[in-house]
Amino acid sequence: MKQNFFQYQAQTTPFASGFEVERAVGSYIYGKDGKAYLDFVAGVSANTLGHSHPAVVKAIKEQADQYLHVMVYGEYAQEKPVALCKLLAEATPQPLEMTYLVNSGAEAIDGALKLAKRYTGREEIIAFKDAYHGNTHGALSVAGNEVHKREFRPLLPMVNFISFNDESDFEHITEKTACVIVETIQGAAGFIVPEDDYLKKLKKHCEKVGALLILDEIQPGFGRTGKLFAFEHYGIVPDILVMGKGMGGGVPVGAFMASRELMLALSHSPKLGHITTFGGNPLIAAACYATLKEVLESGLMEEVERKEQLFRKKLVHPKIQQINGRGLMLAVHLGSPENTLAVAKECMENGLIVFWQLYRNEYLRISPPLTISDEEIDKGCNIILNAIEKVL
Repeated sequence: MKQNFFQYQAQTTPFASGFEVERAVGSYIYGKDGKAYLDFVAGVSANTLGHSHPAVVKAIKEQADQYLHVMVYGEYAQEKPVALCKLLAEATPQPLEMTYLVNSGAEAIDGALKLAKRYTGREEIIAFKDAYHGNTHGALSVAGNEVHKREFRPLLPMVNFISFNDESDFEHITEKTACVIVETIQGAAGFIVPEDDYLKKLKKHCEKVGALLILDEIQPGFGRTGKLFAFEHYGIVPDILVMGKGMGGGVPVGAFMASRELMLALSHSPKLGHITTFGGNPLIAAACYATLKEVLESGLMEEVERKEQLFRKKLVHPKIQQINGRGLMLAVHLGSPENTLAVAKECMENGLIVFWQLYRNEYLRISPPLTISDEEIDKGCNIILNAIEKVL
């Protein structure tokens, strides 16, 4: 299988591990080598409830027995997609009400940008340096790392970039701006959190000039920071909310959400302002609904801050320069990309899966399932500390 993987399946890097997966349950992935690997990555923040969560698996099986895809998005009323959108509306503050279900976070970003331009009639987009929003042409256009985008130009025109946590850059957001798109917590840059009421001030400035605020919660959403969405920590509500990753509990999904007034702008002039064949797929929606219900009702979110402190208390070592992030999305600074790769390799050899940040490889990613136990946190942290001691 490993040979076929490298021969027939397209690769994203020259150094993919080709780790052969047998099965995955709870906090563990089991390899065909017979070993169990504790997972501190959770599919890059996607497996909110761990692997093969019973509620998610049950929902998928039950929906598979009823029907799968029946019609392109937005034509037929289907039980699970409707229930999911209703529950999202109930769980989020006003004026967020209507949800457009799509296939991935990147597609949701593209849809959100289109909605903002359509509603405001403006063309300029303000994005952020070091931002990451996905890899479709639209999402890549608002990414803030030139190394990852220069070979794919031309991208969207009239996209300008400002610095995260720098209020002096607000002057670039004007009456010409359709929207400002920002990650509530910058992911690929090393889990950088907003400071000093930055998001409140940003929202106020957007309102002043009539620009819409799009918050990218693809990674911090669905309980990862201890709230259903991270913006709830910061006293604001976005005009457009983008979600994905952990929304599906392990299935591919994305969505963008806004007020009814905003969202209806995609239904006319022209009609079919955004269209997707498989968005709102009933099988995917069933998994998402089960995941959201579990996150809302299980008490897992109430444990996130305490678990974060367990990580911070345990991961103390002279080679650890700092730990960024919030909740169960933490970035451990190890000094250099070489250090991070060496530690990650040693951890894997000792039964722990960790990863690195996309733009800032000197940071070791820790984003385990919300279901991670105290004992598993302790075990994984010991493996990390032993790896640091051995290779650094």
